Amino acid sequence: MSKSNSKSVNVYLTLDQPSIDGYFNKHDPSPIYKRQLSHQFEQYILASVSSAKRYDPIFYKIKCTNEIDKQYAEPVMYAIRTHFNEKKAESLRQFTKFKRRNWGVLLVSLIIVIILNVVLPNMVDEKYLYSSGVRHLLDVFSWVIFFHPIDELIFNWNSHLKEILLLNKLATAELILIQNEKKSVISDNLRVVAA
Repeated sequence: MSKSNSKSVNVYLTLDQPSIDGYFNKHDPSPIYKRQLSHQFEQYILASVSSAKRYDPIFYKIKCTNEIDKQYAEPVMYAIRTHFNEKKAESLRQFTKFKRRNWGVLLVSLIIVIILNVVLPNMVDEKYLYSSGVRHLLDVFSWVIFFHPIDELIFNWNSHLKEILLLNKLATAELILIQNEKKSVISDNLRVVAA
């Protein structure tokens, strides 16, 4: 998919006191910009961007009805960005651990296969290896022992990278303030249909 076909993905938020209280952990007494996000709020944000593709930009659109609510925009965004930066750092650690573990398993598998295919044939008579099927068993075992780490390294790394990219977009998304919007888009559309 090219960048020209991308569409923006919006996360809509409202800045009034009841909404702000719902965005954060109720038991966190720290200032707004240092608070932990509530689980429900995090799930709302992730559900809002679940349809985002690779090149789709993400915007936080925050509705402010007055100047008092507007002053909370930056602290709330700082808390959101900090939260998703921490989650991105954790995802990067998990991805590094994933790669290290699978490369390690692949290396151990390679050592076992080398031992079984080089050392064992030198210890046992060649006629016995072929007549009893041990040679075939070693070939099958070599394939089985390599299958899992190769499968993980080839096919399962992409989900880690998608998660890291999404968390990076959420941490760096642009903030758009919507102020003094008294008309509702829904009611305007209903008036047009009714006319």
